[in-house]
Amino acid sequence: MSFSDRIQNEYFEYLYDYVCEGRAHNGISYKKLFMLLHDIEFTFTIDRDSNRASDGIELRRNFAYYTKPEEDYDIIVEILDKKPCSVLEMMIGLSIRCDEYLDDPRYGDRLKQWFWTMLKTLGLNMMTDDRFDRNIAEIIILRFLNREYDYDGKGGLFYIPKCNEDLRKLEIWTQLCWFLNSFS
Repeated sequence: MSFSDRIQNEYFEYLYDYVCEGRAHNGISYKKLFMLLHDIEFTFTIDRDSNRASDGIELRRNFAYYTKPEEDYDIIVEILDKKPCSVLEMMIGLSIRCDEYLDDPRYGDRLKQWFWTMLKTLGLNMMTDDRFDRNIAEIIILRFLNREYDYDGKGGLFYIPKCNEDLRKLEIWTQLCWFLNSFS
Protein backbone atom coordinates (compact mmCIF):
# COMPACT_ATOMS: atom_id res chain seq x y z
CA MET A 1 0.00 0.00 0.00
CA SER A 2 1.39 3.37 -0.96
CA PHE A 3 1.88 6.18 1.55
CA SER A 4 -0.93 8.13 -0.13
CA ASP A 5 -3.34 5.17 0.11
CA ARG A 6 -2.41 4.64 3.76
CA ILE A 7 -3.10 8.29 4.59
CA GLN A 8 -6.44 8.21 2.73
CA ASN A 9 -7.47 5.05 4.62
CA GLU A 10 -6.39 6.41 7.99
CA TYR A 11 -8.23 9.65 7.32
CA PHE A 12 -11.43 7.76 6.49
CA GLU A 13 -11.11 5.78 9.74
CA TYR A 14 -10.56 9.07 11.58
CA LEU A 15 -13.80 10.47 10.13
CA TYR A 16 -15.71 7.27 10.84
CA ASP A 17 -14.53 7.12 14.45
CA TYR A 18 -15.31 10.81 14.91
CA VAL A 19 -19.05 10.15 14.78
CA CYS A 20 -19.34 6.38 15.26
CA GLU A 21 -17.00 5.67 18.15
CA GLY A 22 -19.01 4.09 20.93
CA ARG A 23 -22.13 4.00 18.77
CA ALA A 24 -21.79 0.61 17.08
CA HIS A 25 -23.03 -2.31 19.13
CA ASN A 26 -22.84 -6.04 18.45
CA GLY A 27 -20.75 -5.61 15.33
CA ILE A 28 -23.06 -3.07 13.68
CA SER A 29 -21.16 -1.06 11.12
CA TYR A 30 -21.97 1.88 8.86
CA LYS A 31 -18.75 1.73 6.86
CA LYS A 32 -20.41 1.11 3.49
CA LEU A 33 -22.66 4.15 3.93
CA PHE A 34 -19.82 6.31 5.21
CA MET A 35 -17.59 5.28 2.31
CA LEU A 36 -20.31 6.35 -0.09
CA LEU A 37 -20.80 9.67 1.76
CA HIS A 38 -17.04 10.18 1.56
CA ASP A 39 -16.90 9.30 -2.15
CA ILE A 40 -19.60 11.81 -3.14
CA GLU A 41 -18.51 15.43 -3.55
CA PHE A 42 -20.42 18.02 -1.55
CA THR A 43 -21.81 20.30 -4.24
CA PHE A 44 -23.95 23.35 -3.62
CA THR A 45 -26.01 25.92 -5.45
CA ILE A 46 -26.18 28.58 -2.75
CA ASP A 47 -22.87 30.45 -2.58
CA ARG A 48 -22.71 30.72 1.21
CA ASP A 49 -22.78 26.92 1.48
CA SER A 50 -19.14 27.13 0.45
CA ASN A 51 -18.61 27.79 4.17
CA ARG A 52 -19.87 24.26 4.87
CA ALA A 53 -17.32 22.88 2.42
CA SER A 54 -14.61 24.90 4.18
CA ASP A 55 -15.64 23.42 7.53
CA GLY A 56 -15.38 19.93 6.06
CA ILE A 57 -11.98 20.57 4.52
CA GLU A 58 -10.72 21.88 7.87
CA LEU A 59 -11.02 18.31 9.19
CA ARG A 60 -8.08 17.38 6.97
CA ARG A 61 -5.84 19.90 8.67
CA ASN A 62 -6.96 18.70 12.11
CA PHE A 63 -6.23 15.11 11.12
CA ALA A 64 -2.76 16.00 9.86
CA TYR A 65 -1.92 18.19 12.84
CA TYR A 66 -3.35 16.19 15.74
CA THR A 67 -3.04 12.57 14.64
CA LYS A 68 0.10 12.63 12.51
CA PRO A 69 2.63 14.85 14.31
CA GLU A 70 5.46 12.49 13.38
CA GLU A 71 4.77 12.88 9.67
CA ASP A 72 5.01 15.85 7.33
CA TYR A 73 1.89 18.01 7.75
CA ASP A 74 2.17 19.62 4.31
CA ILE A 75 2.49 16.29 2.50
CA ILE A 76 -0.54 14.83 4.29
CA VAL A 77 -2.66 17.91 3.55
CA GLU A 78 -1.52 17.84 -0.07
CA ILE A 79 -2.60 14.18 -0.38
CA LEU A 80 -6.00 14.84 1.19
CA ASP A 81 -6.59 18.05 -0.77
CA LYS A 82 -6.55 16.17 -4.08
CA LYS A 83 -10.27 15.58 -3.56
CA PRO A 84 -12.99 18.20 -3.08
CA CYS A 85 -14.98 18.25 0.14
CA SER A 86 -17.12 15.14 0.53
CA VAL A 87 -20.67 14.98 1.87
CA LEU A 88 -19.31 13.12 4.91
CA GLU A 89 -16.73 15.82 5.62
CA MET A 90 -19.33 18.56 5.26
CA MET A 91 -21.73 16.82 7.66
CA ILE A 92 -19.05 16.23 10.29
CA GLY A 93 -17.74 19.78 9.88
CA LEU A 94 -21.27 21.14 10.31
CA SER A 95 -21.77 18.97 13.40
CA ILE A 96 -18.61 20.42 14.92
CA ARG A 97 -19.72 23.96 14.07
CA CYS A 98 -23.14 23.30 15.61
CA ASP A 99 -21.60 21.89 18.79
CA GLU A 100 -19.35 24.95 19.09
CA TYR A 101 -22.31 27.27 18.48
CA LEU A 102 -24.36 25.57 21.20
CA ASP A 103 -21.52 24.93 23.61
CA ASP A 104 -23.03 24.13 27.00
CA PRO A 105 -20.93 22.25 29.57
CA ARG A 106 -24.10 20.86 31.17
CA TYR A 107 -24.71 18.72 28.09
CA GLY A 108 -21.14 17.89 27.13
CA ASP A 109 -20.07 17.02 23.60
CA ARG A 110 -23.15 16.69 21.38
CA LEU A 111 -21.33 16.51 18.06
CA LYS A 112 -22.46 12.93 17.42
CA GLN A 113 -26.04 13.86 18.28
CA TRP A 114 -26.07 16.58 15.61
CA PHE A 115 -24.51 14.29 13.02
CA TRP A 116 -26.96 11.44 13.63
CA THR A 117 -29.91 13.86 13.61
CA MET A 118 -28.90 14.94 10.11
CA LEU A 119 -28.39 11.34 9.01
CA LYS A 120 -31.86 10.44 10.32
CA THR A 121 -33.54 13.41 8.61
CA LEU A 122 -31.87 12.40 5.35
CA GLY A 123 -33.31 8.89 5.85
CA LEU A 124 -29.94 7.15 5.99
CA ASN A 125 -29.64 6.25 9.68
CA MET A 126 -30.85 2.67 9.19
CA MET A 127 -28.34 1.91 6.41
CA THR A 128 -26.09 -0.38 8.40
CA ASP A 129 -23.70 -2.55 6.39
CA ASP A 130 -26.13 -5.48 6.48
CA ARG A 131 -28.99 -3.25 5.21
CA PHE A 132 -27.00 -1.06 2.87
CA ASP A 133 -28.48 -0.43 -0.58
CA ARG A 134 -26.09 1.68 -2.60
CA ASN A 135 -28.70 2.70 -5.19
CA ILE A 136 -31.17 3.95 -2.59
CA ALA A 137 -28.42 5.71 -0.63
CA GLU A 138 -27.19 7.47 -3.77
CA ILE A 139 -30.73 8.62 -4.62
CA ILE A 140 -31.17 10.03 -1.10
CA ILE A 141 -27.81 11.83 -1.15
CA LEU A 142 -28.36 13.28 -4.63
CA ARG A 143 -31.87 14.40 -3.65
CA PHE A 144 -30.25 16.34 -0.79
CA LEU A 145 -27.49 17.83 -2.95
CA ASN A 146 -29.98 18.83 -5.66
CA ARG A 147 -32.32 20.32 -3.03
CA GLU A 148 -35.16 18.06 -4.10
CA TYR A 149 -36.28 17.37 -0.54
CA ASP A 150 -39.53 18.73 0.93
CA TYR A 151 -39.91 22.49 1.51
CA ASP A 152 -39.91 21.86 5.31
CA GLY A 153 -36.58 20.06 5.12
CA LYS A 154 -37.82 16.49 5.29
CA GLY A 155 -35.31 14.48 3.30
CA GLY A 156 -32.66 17.17 3.78
CA LEU A 157 -30.45 17.79 6.81
CA PHE A 158 -33.00 19.58 9.01
CA TYR A 159 -36.73 18.98 9.24
CA ILE A 160 -38.90 21.78 10.64
CA PRO A 161 -42.56 20.76 10.85
CA LYS A 162 -44.99 23.50 9.82
CA CYS A 163 -42.19 25.67 8.45
CA ASN A 164 -43.54 28.73 6.65
CA GLU A 165 -40.47 29.19 4.44
CA ASP A 166 -39.04 26.94 1.74
CA LEU A 167 -35.85 25.59 3.32
CA ARG A 168 -34.57 24.51 -0.08
CA LYS A 169 -33.93 28.18 -0.87
CA LEU A 170 -31.87 28.84 2.26
CA GLU A 171 -28.24 28.19 2.99
CA ILE A 172 -27.55 25.18 5.22
CA TRP A 173 -26.41 27.35 8.16
CA THR A 174 -29.72 29.23 8.17
CA GLN A 175 -31.59 25.92 8.01
CA LEU A 176 -29.63 24.76 11.05
CA CYS A 177 -30.35 27.95 13.00
CA TRP A 178 -34.06 27.77 12.22
CA PHE A 179 -34.08 24.08 13.16
CA LEU A 180 -32.52 24.89 16.55
CA ASN A 181 -34.94 27.80 17.07
CA SER A 182 -37.88 25.49 16.42
CA PHE A 183 -37.19 23.86 19.81
CA SER A 184 -37.61 27.09 21.79
